[in-house]
Amino acid sequence: MIITTTENIPNKEITEILGVARGSTVRARNIGRDIFAGLKNIVGGEIEEYSKLQAESREQALQRMEQDAERLGADAIVNVRMTTSMVMQGASEILAYGTAVKLT
Repeated sequence: MIITTTENIPNKEITEILGVARGSTVRARNIGRDIFAGLKNIVGGEIEEYSKLQAESREQALQRMEQDAERLGADAIVNVRMTTSMVMQGASEILAYGTAVKLT
């Protein structure tokens, strides 16, 4: 599965648009990470616990988007974008979406 943020794929022709492929995950912070983050906030620097949580969330959203595209019968996903939104205090959604296409 080719996944790209561009409209086109070099040396490939899009023959059919199958629709929007999407994948999302909702993640919440936990008390353990919050304690370490609070301490890190005092001394400054990257809050690695949250960075790791965000990275895992992005990967899961991308995997779910790819599974959705496979369900549609796609060869690739173009114009991939990601967005995040707060669902509730301490929990946010990561959404990955793009256009599922057939290629030649």
